[in-house]
Amino acid sequence: MKLFLFGLFHFFLGIIMWIPLHPLRRLFCKIFMKSFDGSSAIYRNVDIRAPYKISIGKYTNINKECVLDGRGGLTIGNNVDIAQQVNIWTEQHDYNSPTYESISAPVIIEDYVWLASRSTVLPGVTIGKGAVVASGAVVTKDVNPFAIVGGVPARVIGYRKENAIGYKQHCRAWFR
Repeated sequence: MKLFLFGLFHFFLGIIMWIPLHPLRRLFCKIFMKSFDGSSAIYRNVDIRAPYKISIGKYTNINKECVLDGRGGLTIGNNVDIAQQVNIWTEQHDYNSPTYESISAPVIIEDYVWLASRSTVLPGVTIGKGAVVASGAVVTKDVNPFAIVGGVPARVIGYRKENAIGYKQHCRAWFR
């Protein structure tokens, strides 16, 4: 019965995240997430798992078709830009387990981080303030503040200027 109710909740969650009315999605996030600031934007077709373990700060944009996995705990800071089709995982299978057990670890994304399109963040990673993750990168280890990482697995390819942050993101279109 527990699995049925969980599946039913996830089904309705998918419908709500598909509806093209941002105020309705924002209301859902405020009700069901651990914390969600009303200044943030969450676009259509975002796959949210265990919203009650997800915290999202101020002026954060989460673009369409992302995966936010809260099962292991997910904290997203202020002024974070998450581009479309980004996957953030907090739980995965233990490939060395004879029973293929699930293992989880929290993911922390600090303030002013930019996760570019189709990047992937794996369980247990902290992405430091002002860091940039390039398109298609797979982040398997912590990223230092202001580092720019890319590749599979992600490696440092540069550094962002520390004075490049301080902005506030504003992008809450009604029907996106």
